[in-house]
Amino acid sequence: MNAFIEQLCDRYKISQTDVQALLDCMEEVHFNKKEFIVREGTKNSNLYFIKTGIWRAYYHKDGVDSTIWFASEGEAAFSVWGYVDNSYSLINIEAMCDSVAYCISRTALDQLFASSLGLANLGLKLMERQLLLQENWLIHSGSPRAKERYLTLIKETPELLQYVPLKHIASYLWITPQSLSRIRAEIARTGT
Repeated sequence: MNAFIEQLCDRYKISQTDVQALLDCMEEVHFNKKEFIVREGTKNSNLYFIKTGIWRAYYHKDGVDSTIWFASEGEAAFSVWGYVDNSYSLINIEAMCDSVAYCISRTALDQLFASSLGLANLGLKLMERQLLLQENWLIHSGSPRAKERYLTLIKETPELLQYVPLKHIASYLWITPQSLSRIRAEIARTGT
């Protein structure tokens, strides 16, 4: 089985048949490093599955951008506002490196959901995962354990260090780049 299809099956608990039906209705799209997939203040109701690459979602407040999530191979990415409500996005989604993804409009996705119980369950799984990610981010971001959050993030997605500037990782962890540098220096010095 194709590794990408296997990732989707495992992550979202859907059958290979349903994944293939979904991919058959999706368009392969390519994004260059630093290209926006979604811009704050625009509408984008598309759902993307990242085949290769890393994406970052962030918002601007008081002249500072705050990273709220990273997504990498085999993960879904979308603007909740556009996907759920077809309203203007409050976030930007940007490619951190050259990327390939599969894209489907919400309208086409709704038709697929209506045609298959397995695919309809995918819609539920996407929202559940989104809620879980956001809640984890909120709970852990205010925690004083920045070192542990950093180690967990890098363990789960080691490729971030290759493609994502440290200032964005620090923003995601709700710490300054200087604090992240101190954490990284301590890890290099002590090995943990």
